[in-house]
Amino acid sequence: MVPEAEAQDLLAELQRLRARVPLLSGALAASTDGLVLAHDTPGVEAEGVAALTAAALGVAIRMTDATGRGGFRELLVRGETGYIATYAAGSQAVLTLLAEDRINVGRLHLEGRRAGSRIGALVDGALDRAPQAAPVPRPQQQPGALPHRPT
Repeated sequence: MVPEAEAQDLLAELQRLRARVPLLSGALAASTDGLVLAHDTPGVEAEGVAALTAAALGVAIRMTDATGRGGFRELLVRGETGYIATYAAGSQAVLTLLAEDRINVGRLHLEGRRAGSRIGALVDGALDRAPQAAPVPRPQQQPGALPHRPT
């Protein structure tokens, strides 16, 4: 989704974030459809977290729409031993942070929002610069016919 240079910039941002906030145990940047862009998540399967983030994001977006609360900004889940926080990161990505239970939640939000903005700028900028693929032509069908796969 993003070129290698931007992936390295994303990873560097995640590592700086973890250095600034010692009680973070992991940080992951993913596309909104659940693909890992960069991660610093020792001991955690990044692909699984990205997929679950996409599922939770879908529910969160539906909730904000249904309640008239505007576009998605963030999601916080608290478990017995810590937090999972997801922040909007531009138009095509999200930032998910894993934090220990002792973290200052205000600091988590402050740092997560800032990092989400920086990651969003990196990802959206990379997507704006990427050449767009030509659309694939679809075969003509008769009106009312169901699409079928060629055999």
